[in-house]
Amino acid sequence: MKTENPKSPPAAETIPDISFELLNQARDGMVIIDDHNMILYANPAAEALWGYDPGTLAGRPVGELLAASVGNNNLPVTVEAQALEPVAGEITFENRSGDYISAEISLTAARLGKGKRTYRLMMVHGITGAGHRSRVMELQNTVFRSLSSEVQIPDVADMVCREVEVLVPNTVAVLIQLDEQNRLRILSGPGMPRRFAAALEEMRLTDADIAALATDLSEATTIVWDSYRSVGISLGLHHCWASAIRTRNGRITGIFALYSRSERSRGEWPAHIVSSCVPFCGVLIEQHEARQHISQLSNYDPLTGFLNRTAVHKVIRSLIGQPGDNHFALYMIDIDRFRDINDALGHINGDGFLKSVSERLKGISRSNYILSRSGSNEFLIIVPNTRQEDALKFAERLHECVKQPIEIGGNMIVPTLGIGISLFPENGPDGESLLSYAEQAMRYAKRSGLGMTHLARSEDNKAAQDRLLLGSALRESLAQGLLNLHYQPQIDVRNNTLYGVEALSRWNHPTLGNIYPSRFIAVAEETGQIEAIGTWSLERAVQQILEWDAHGIYVPTVAVNLSAGHFRNRNLPGFIARLLSDSNLEPHRLTVEITESVMMTENEDTNMVLQAIRNLGVALSMDDFGTGYSSLSRLTRLPLTEIKIDRSFIMNLEHDPNAQAVTTAVIGIGGRLGMTVVTEGVETVRQLELLCHLGCDVVQGYLFARPMTPQKLEEWIREGCLQAVLQKAQEECKIASAG
Repeated sequence: MKTENPKSPPAAETIPDISFELLNQARDGMVIIDDHNMILYANPAAEALWGYDPGTLAGRPVGELLAASVGNNNLPVTVEAQALEPVAGEITFENRSGDYISAEISLTAARLGKGKRTYRLMMVHGITGAGHRSRVMELQNTVFRSLSSEVQIPDVADMVCREVEVLVPNTVAVLIQLDEQNRLRILSGPGMPRRFAAALEEMRLTDADIAALATDLSEATTIVWDSYRSVGISLGLHHCWASAIRTRNGRITGIFALYSRSERSRGEWPAHIVSSCVPFCGVLIEQHEARQHISQLSNYDPLTGFLNRTAVHKVIRSLIGQPGDNHFALYMIDIDRFRDINDALGHINGDGFLKSVSERLKGISRSNYILSRSGSNEFLIIVPNTRQEDALKFAERLHECVKQPIEIGGNMIVPTLGIGISLFPENGPDGESLLSYAEQAMRYAKRSGLGMTHLARSEDNKAAQDRLLLGSALRESLAQGLLNLHYQPQIDVRNNTLYGVEALSRWNHPTLGNIYPSRFIAVAEETGQIEAIGTWSLERAVQQILEWDAHGIYVPTVAVNLSAGHFRNRNLPGFIARLLSDSNLEPHRLTVEITESVMMTENEDTNMVLQAIRNLGVALSMDDFGTGYSSLSRLTRLPLTEIKIDRSFIMNLEHDPNAQAVTTAVIGIGGRLGMTVVTEGVETVRQLELLCHLGCDVVQGYLFARPMTPQKLEEWIREGCLQAVLQKAQEECKIASAG
């Protein structure tokens, strides 16, 4: 049986034609580049990606295609090196229509012809739609993870806006919340011009606006752009895509908007990005509202709307901490015979009576007065800038305002008040003293009869006298040089060497004896002496470094803790600069430790002072990280070189998975931010081993040494105690491993 010959392959001369058609009909872009970086050929798919008319790309330099690229991941598109290895990566560029295109690019090269000239084939696969969908999904997952880890809502919102601005280059994203009065409140808009943000926040939506948004979410563009277009254009904003945010029950809670800085019009995908972000932006706003509600419940009395006792304590501390000649009066007010009213008329009528009294108290109080309900029938009022004479006059007005009868449950009741007054600073240097004085004075007034006032006296409160005595003794001791510094070594576990020491204040009074730091530091803060102690500590630490140097003892750096008040003083960087200059000390040998409370009071002056200190070359360390107000966005804004993990996390490190997780997270955060991580309170070999395993940089604690006098530290260094401790720790680890 005769078999047919297989089909003959195409002739060699037809292959170029086939190859050309394959390139021409390919769905992905194909661009051939010669050794002069000129485009020899571009198929229709490539011309469409970049927005060129057919046949107009050939003969152009390849650099023209990438002139408006956002990033090309350093892809060697131009033929400068003669390497022939293929390369690939992602690139984002702006095409001639003004749209930003994301694409995967691969480059292959070959040497062809007699002259072995180098040519490149660039294959381009557009991934804009799929890439953006994937990134939005990643962003959504990041948002939900952040919410579950209790990250601050404004920080999460900032992250969303910044990520969207990366997805849509040359834009400004803003997340707007609608408050209870239907006013626009910007929750996040890091790149939004202040003038435009202020204009938006002046807007109050009408019922018609809300109805229009509920019907069509895209009406948000009309609200946040059409009315402000001229303002936006003057500030460099030219286009807007916006969507209202609606809950499942139909309530409008906010708006997510994206503004373009480019005058060229864009396609539809920025609008798609906005609509894709709206669901998790809605979750953000709901979480923010929930946390605000919790804050309202935790800080305000639900019946009167006044601050509760916990919140007013914070206000008192803030008032005491204000600089200058600060005076204020604190009134503790108790409603006479309130128990009888409650028992006779019932709790509901009792609450109504309290509310009526509170409204009268509010009615005669100015806007800068602080009002609080501190007990069942007790109120606090704080009147700023008030001395004794004016304080008594306002007490008379308080009695006068409640003289008119209040109708409750069909009964006309005339309330009377028992009022106790304490004055700052006369009646104590701290909030506890002032409250104690006011309470004692109020009780004295009630014992005197109905509707009475009593002004606190120094003998009314022995505890306040004790604190005052301690504060006075501290002031004298500081003036006489009776305070001293002890030093605790810090060990660099990366190379098992001395990293530095932390300076710790100690006070041994001739008659009062040894005063614990926890006690006298608190008194120093309450009596306004903490800054003087900080200044003294800086001077003494620098002197001590020089003394050690003279004795042949090298201590790399000394860390000195300063209070939040120091960083409100613009003269602090100049003082440190003079201190370093006068002592001829290298700046890196001094570290200034700040507490997390500095982040709470962060403002322009504080940031300027911190940056000025860092510019001197002095290190900045965040002390007791994780025990106070830890905002990651603020942490990244501060010019820190170190973060210190508080000893409270280390106490249970060996047994508590949560403590290990938190410690691991802090070490990771510090590493990614380029900061040295220092851990305090290391007392056992097992803790040291765990911290080394987790990648901690520096440790300190009783395992190595307790705080020592300068002379004891010299001996500790000379006798090689560090190496002895480390050797013993290694031996214990071997024994534990063997067991």
